[in-house]
Amino acid sequence: MDLNLKNQLFIVCGATSGFGLGITKQLVSEKANVIAVARGKEKLDKLASEFPGNIEVFEGDITRSPTIDNLIKQVGNRRIHGILINAGGPPAMSFNETSLEDWDNAYHQLLRWKVEITKSFLKGMIEQGYGRIIYIESAAVKHYMENLVLSTSMRLSVVGFVKTLSQELPDKGITFNILAPGYHDTPALDRLIRKKAETANITYEQAKQNILSNIPLKKTGNIGDFASLAVWLLSPLSGYMNGQVLSIDGGIIKSIL
Repeated sequence: MDLNLKNQLFIVCGATSGFGLGITKQLVSEKANVIAVARGKEKLDKLASEFPGNIEVFEGDITRSPTIDNLIKQVGNRRIHGILINAGGPPAMSFNETSLEDWDNAYHQLLRWKVEITKSFLKGMIEQGYGRIIYIESAAVKHYMENLVLSTSMRLSVVGFVKTLSQELPDKGITFNILAPGYHDTPALDRLIRKKAETANITYEQAKQNILSNIPLKKTGNIGDFASLAVWLLSPLSGYMNGQVLSIDGGIIKSIL
């Protein structure tokens, strides 16, 4: 299927790892152009060499205001068709393990910068009458997952902000949607498994099997499959999908709604 993405320009945050990398590769396969945002220069350069002509690199910590300012300068007056808002989460902890400093850090890591980057590029999208913005959060916004109190709390705030935004700007040609992945083979899952092994005093493999046993499909998600949905949401074909939280979780969420 042609998603009508040829020569369109996208910003992908966290482009060198996990979901961001998978989505970047699928965008390029659709002949789109990507400004790949990440902190590691070596991985960015490798990505650019793998897809010459389609990848423009931008190095920096996107959760910091100066980085967002520099990204705005690099984009200049070019038309941005879509943004994947995505970054790593805070450490896996129970509530009693957290400090107030952890909560402050989680706010900056998971909420504040997403508001800032949205505000920074939204005006241009309104002026051009088109845009697609996707936020990658977690299935934990719909279903309890242990040791994710910081992540779940702040990601729920993102859900509230995105849902509200989708209602405030319903006729500007811009859509705002959230992808809420369950357990996929990413660095974030590795951190959760290690935390579970430490807490339960079991081996890494035992902790992994405990997690898999609670997934109806008995396996972790495929990043390529996840990326296919994300790229469709970033395309013109998804124009009637707005303000939604879509779970890709292997059936782990038991609620009907």
